[in-house]
Amino acid sequence: QVQLAESGGGSVQAGGSLRLSCVASGVTHYEHCMAYFRRVPGKEREREGIAAVLSDGSASYADSVKGRFTIAKDTAKRTLSLTMNNLRPEDSGMYYCASSVSLCSPKWAELPSGIPFSRLAEWGQGTQVIVIE
Repeated sequence: QVQLAESGGGSVQAGGSLRLSCVASGVTHYEHCMAYFRRVPGKEREREGIAAVLSDGSASYADSVKGRFTIAKDTAKRTLSLTMNNLRPEDSGMYYCASSVSLCSPKWAELPSGIPFSRLAEWGQGTQVIVIE
């Protein structure tokens, strides 16, 4: 089993920047891809796909963050990072790092409903991002 440890959240004024990091430890799943999701405020059972690194190494982003967020994966260090620039209040929320073979697909953000998150991927503990108007 892989463990994911997240860091880098915090509070920032709108227009500011934050950098999230996720370090993997434990069993290495070379076939897995990694991504960041955000828990939808007010909808505890929904997670919105923010950004992912696909199996070909390309980055995929939600439309709402394109041009502002950059995701990067360092395979040797088993680290995933998300650099968030020009933050907006609507970017606020709990951000989760995830690892799964299903995240290698172009449809990585489409988490099937009705299935516990723990069965869909390995997840970090989450890190809070607060963007103040």
